[in-house]
Amino acid sequence: MIILGNVIDDQGRCTHYSNKQDTISIKFKCCGEYYPCYKCHEEHSNHKIQPWDKEDFDEKAMFCGVCKKELTIHDYMNSTNCKHCHTLFNPNCSKHFHIYFGTDLNSTCSL
Repeated sequence: MIILGNVIDDQGRCTHYSNKQDTISIKFKCCGEYYPCYKCHEEHSNHKIQPWDKEDFDEKAMFCGVCKKELTIHDYMNSTNCKHCHTLFNPNCSKHFHIYFGTDLNSTCSL
């Protein structure tokens, strides 16, 4: 999987977000390309971010940098860890759900 942006390691961390739990990259709906975060997308693309619609949440658009497997948006939003390798997701990523998914964690997930 090719992850674009300011990637600093083989698990998909970037210069913006690089703690132990920052291993998830997102395929952006607007371009179909994977980036570690919205800041990388803004810096390396020539278009605005288009958030995923709720109707698209079964799309495999999340990539775990630890096990190298794709997850659906639902898989990602409804769990605290990867369903394949159990790596914990950074809980602070939910602060950016409105950018990626046009919504926030509380209105979409059953956690």
